[in-house]
Amino acid sequence: MAHAARPRQGHGLLSFLDTDGKPHPLVDSLAAATLLLGVVSFITAQFHSLHLLSSWTGLVGIVTGAWGQMISATTVQRFVLIIGLGAAAFGFYLGMAHGGLFGGLLG
Repeated sequence: MAHAARPRQGHGLLSFLDTDGKPHPLVDSLAAATLLLGVVSFITAQFHSLHLLSSWTGLVGIVTGAWGQMISATTVQRFVLIIGLGAAAFGFYLGMAHGGLFGGLLG
């Protein structure tokens, strides 16, 4: 007898990202990391003296978000990745304007 395909009820913290019923632990981890890095970069970009933290977390957030976008499987994952990417890019660019990746440490 044929059974209707039902999404798997995940038990993980990030299982709400797997709307297709299949586990995607790598993409889920990249989405969570991108969102966390984006939030840190966005918040620290508001402070002029934290330009090193905001620019480096923004750069790493952009890289992880771009990688996650390339291998994402569901729309929810892509949504979280885009929010994190936007925040990371904002923090990166403001951190670069405030002093950059090495501001004052080299040269």
